[in-house]
Amino acid sequence: MAHILIAEDEPRIASFIEKGLKSHGYATTTVENAHEALSFALSDGFELLILDLGLPGRDGLEVLADLRGQGSVLPVIILTARDDIQDKISGLEGGADDYMTKPFRFEELLARVRVRLRTVSIGTPPETMTMTAHNVVLDLRTRKAKVDDQWIELPAREFILAETFFRHPGQVLSRQQLLDRVWGYDYDPGSNIVDVYVGYLRKKLGNSLIETVRGVGYRLKT
Repeated sequence: MAHILIAEDEPRIASFIEKGLKSHGYATTTVENAHEALSFALSDGFELLILDLGLPGRDGLEVLADLRGQGSVLPVIILTARDDIQDKISGLEGGADDYMTKPFRFEELLARVRVRLRTVSIGTPPETMTMTAHNVVLDLRTRKAKVDDQWIELPAREFILAETFFRHPGQVLSRQQLLDRVWGYDYDPGSNIVDVYVGYLRKKLGNSLIETVRGVGYRLKT
């Protein structure tokens, strides 16, 4: 299990990232200031750092410079509200492996995390690339679903929702949990988008696969 360090001082965003990564099998540690970010990143206990540039104490770019200056090759994904091209250039030239701006969608961050971890884990056993429930198979590599013997294309959001259910078989997931994990921390909690997309999945994967738990949410049938 990869251990990811999250350096983010805004509690809502930090919690959103942490919950999303944990739901996909990663261990996480969150720190809220520049001093802790550098100290933890140098501890050799992590496989990846997600770094906000606006941390209390020092600028995140200075943290990155110190990290690389002390010889660390820890992969770093900068996640920041700064969208100026010069900041992006400074981050990448300063040793970051990737640069994302806020607001963001979790599935994009997850994809970038997987790329960075896959790059540093060559030679280790690969992650299982398929998941199965009843007569349905999800292929994480091609992002398609197979029902019985028929392959089905799923749009990105539908696939992420299906993957979330498949990673938590039998667990009741509330609408708010699904909104957070699939649509993002800044999505309207009063939206019925979850119910709409569950309907899409039922039509494509089978009506009985995802059960409604009245007044609570949904779960993947086991």
